[in-house]
Amino acid sequence: MSPILATTLEASSIQTEPKAKLTGSQWHAFLHLNLALTERGVVLKHSEHKGPLYIQKPFYPEGRQVAHLYILHPPGGLVSGDQLTLECRQEKQTHTLITTPGAGRVYKARKDKSLQSQSNHFHLNENAKLEWLPQETILFPDVKAKLTTQIDLAKGAQVIAWEITCFGLPASQQTFEKGELDQTLEIRQQGRIKLRERILINQKKLSLLTQLAGLNQQTVNGLMVAGPFEQSNGHQQDSTLESLIDSLQKSCEEINQCQDTRAMASVSLTGNFLLIRYLGQSSEQAKQMYLACWQKVRPLLLKRDVCIPRIWAT
Repeated sequence: MSPILATTLEASSIQTEPKAKLTGSQWHAFLHLNLALTERGVVLKHSEHKGPLYIQKPFYPEGRQVAHLYILHPPGGLVSGDQLTLECRQEKQTHTLITTPGAGRVYKARKDKSLQSQSNHFHLNENAKLEWLPQETILFPDVKAKLTTQIDLAKGAQVIAWEITCFGLPASQQTFEKGELDQTLEIRQQGRIKLRERILINQKKLSLLTQLAGLNQQTVNGLMVAGPFEQSNGHQQDSTLESLIDSLQKSCEEINQCQDTRAMASVSLTGNFLLIRYLGQSSEQAKQMYLACWQKVRPLLLKRDVCIPRIWAT
């Protein structure tokens, strides 16, 4: 989401695909997951998929109390007409980390300009914890994309999530000078919208890519969200959160002071949620910054030591 777009309180809905089908070379695919806490730890209670969107199995690199899931999409990207839907339900007190093995791609739209869409919907029951940490999404020039992520939190549920969006392929001299993007990240807590970030780019709003009050000619846009942090009148809780914010600000300042880039990073507390933003030219720089921030946030918010997903090392 763009760091200059204000958080709004508007409702949105995510349409799910009732069944998967292949029309020509267009995939309508879905993946439904349900996780539960049992005597054996967190298990994948139910998994259903249609089309090229699935997981192999849960992994437990940090014990049975946290399930690591790797979302697999063999085509590697969205073409015109593709519709991917991920729906994940977590029962009480479950903890899962979900990521992807590589970057997602949205390829150049065909002449018919059919929509290229992906919807992610996460439902967390009481005291469940989610870490949604996908690799970056690369938008090829002249896409027509709709990317939606909605996270519903019940009482006591917590989340760490990030999104990194890359506009064009500058290393190949393919700049994002034409295309359409409608991207939304929404978090609800007990039915109430707490965060809604949206970036809308089309032919009438391409100036957002270059304006100072926009992406300012930067090609990589990132947002990390973490929370909710508990409200407390106690000095110890307040000072702990303040210390975390100070530490995160130092990570952001390292980005801001880098002489080789014009990147910008910031951290803020909106309600009970931490927002960490990145705007620059390097997806790798964004990922390394978010990795450093995650390593600081996770132990305080989720009460777990850092365990880097093994898939990131392959």
